[in-house]
Amino acid sequence: MLRRIRTSVVAALCCTVLGVGVAGCDGDALENWDPLASATRTPDATPISGTEKIDVAGRSVNVSCSGDPEKGRPVIILMHGAGDGLDKLADIQKTLSKQNRVCSYDRLGAGASDQPDGTQSFSSTGKILTGVLDRVAGEGPVVLAGHSLGGLIAARYAPDHQDRVKGLVLMDATPPTMANDIAKAIPESATGPAAELRAQNLAVFQGENPEKLVVPDGKVRSAGSIPVEVIQHGTRYLAAVPKYGPRLEQAWAAGQRKWLALSSGSELTTATNSGHYIYVDQPDVAVKAIERVTAQAARQAHGE
Repeated sequence: MLRRIRTSVVAALCCTVLGVGVAGCDGDALENWDPLASATRTPDATPISGTEKIDVAGRSVNVSCSGDPEKGRPVIILMHGAGDGLDKLADIQKTLSKQNRVCSYDRLGAGASDQPDGTQSFSSTGKILTGVLDRVAGEGPVVLAGHSLGGLIAARYAPDHQDRVKGLVLMDATPPTMANDIAKAIPESATGPAAELRAQNLAVFQGENPEKLVVPDGKVRSAGSIPVEVIQHGTRYLAAVPKYGPRLEQAWAAGQRKWLALSSGSELTTATNSGHYIYVDQPDVAVKAIERVTAQAARQAHGE
């Protein structure tokens, strides 16, 4: 996570643009880990109720689950943004769990989970996420609902795991080419707060962050025809960044549209009165989107 610099708008941008932080770490334990052999995949494991630490490839991962499981209905997995943890998602998890089974987890380096030992990548992140899914959903389907970096992680994970990821909700997700977008929106010749913002963001994308995650730009790959809802912020707070704000807003909006390539069943909506934290500013918008995607995923699973 970036250091705060001068204005709350710029500080928010640091969270928004990067959403940096990811579960998993590179190393022998993860590279040689076979998720199919993981003890967490035991089908009769006692369902988690409340908050519990689980072992994933020798690492302690903090997980929270609530709500009653329903056969054939996907488990909702909430994924927090950079600098946050599952505690930030407590309110929306409580609301969703009235009619759904919902879980969230702290990535390594976030909340109460272990700290990363070294550089992290999307590959190692996926292995940790797979271990979490094995424990909380077994062989069942899931819907991933991610905010900021959590949305980016979910979107990178889904195409390779279409057997279990049956829906996605991206809440102001970090765009797929944000490093390049920032470099173009704020030129190298910039000075003052904008220059500092540019330098910090580009450094964080290279792994200079508490979670040691390297966040490379990449193309959006298809996850098939699963239901996907992309929700973008409607309050143009990035425009307040001196001189370069409008460019940043344009780049962010373009990045949200890029995520539509995830599925032939993708939709883009705008949370009109929300800044970056859509599930906080307009929780009803986030809840309804997640419930729509979950219901649609359940219908598809039953061939309806």
